[in-house]
Amino acid sequence: MYTQVRRNNMLSMLLLALFPLIILGTIWVFLALVNYFGTYYYDAAGNMVNVFNADIVNGYFLQTVPWVIGGVGLWFLIAYFSNTAMIRQATGARPLERRDNPRVYNIVENLCMTCGMDMPKVNVINDPQLNAFASGIDRNSYTVTVTTGLMDVLDDDELAGVIAHELTHIRNRDTRLLVVSIIFVGIISAIMSMTVNMMYHAMWFGGGGRSSRDDERGNGLSMMVVLVVGLICSVVAYFFTLLTRFAISRKREYMADAGGAELCGNPLALASALRKISGDPGLGHVDREDIAQMYIIHPKSLSQGFMNMVSSLFSTHPSTESRIRLLEQF
Repeated sequence: MYTQVRRNNMLSMLLLALFPLIILGTIWVFLALVNYFGTYYYDAAGNMVNVFNADIVNGYFLQTVPWVIGGVGLWFLIAYFSNTAMIRQATGARPLERRDNPRVYNIVENLCMTCGMDMPKVNVINDPQLNAFASGIDRNSYTVTVTTGLMDVLDDDELAGVIAHELTHIRNRDTRLLVVSIIFVGIISAIMSMTVNMMYHAMWFGGGGRSSRDDERGNGLSMMVVLVVGLICSVVAYFFTLLTRFAISRKREYMADAGGAELCGNPLALASALRKISGDPGLGHVDREDIAQMYIIHPKSLSQGFMNMVSSLFSTHPSTESRIRLLEQF
């Protein structure tokens, strides 16, 4: 477990260091393209020649660096410290106290006493589907969330196995790594949205009514710059999404299964719970990939077809069948 904790802490720091570098690199490329396509002259033969001035690009880049770092840092801090409220709002979760459901509360409390950890908050979602996940970044925000469907279908031993699995995620710092990756992907998504809006407005509202050859050519080059920037942002977003998926190793689910089985003392009960959950996983009213990464079973991991088989290569969850098989051999 300590190895897993160290690994997740290292990956969190790697993502924290790598993400600003990716953003700044993309901005430099953007400025370089604007400079190259926006600076040109016509030679003696009338051919247009583009000019790239590295000093000008670097000058503009150095001016934008503090603004970019400040903006991304502010966004990250807001999301980092409000992630619990955001997740609760997105899923419709509400706090669960002992008087609301002594059965669930006592299971969480007993498991925490067994492993000597502080008891996290317990949330419940009024949803008939079977689901559970852990979230949070520190002792004040660690939360275990379960659905009413899960509580109704699982018996006490199975429910204890599921909750032990989620507590292990907290103990292994998996939740912190997930929150960091979700925030970064959210920033990338926002940049993508702004890029799409730029492309839309440039295509439909830019450059009309010009008749001179130079103006038409310049307008065409401006459009090309926007399209190239859009392509670059798409590639960066795709690359970072893959990087995040690789960072959130499927090994964490196996580790949480093993830790949960050891904590509850009944691996067969956890295997039985996974089998039941696989029949109806997820949340019916929540269709967000960033939230689904936290589920005990990712709904898409159960889909069939070629595209889903390809997608499973980059999945954050291993197959449920392999998890059950290992638990039954525990």
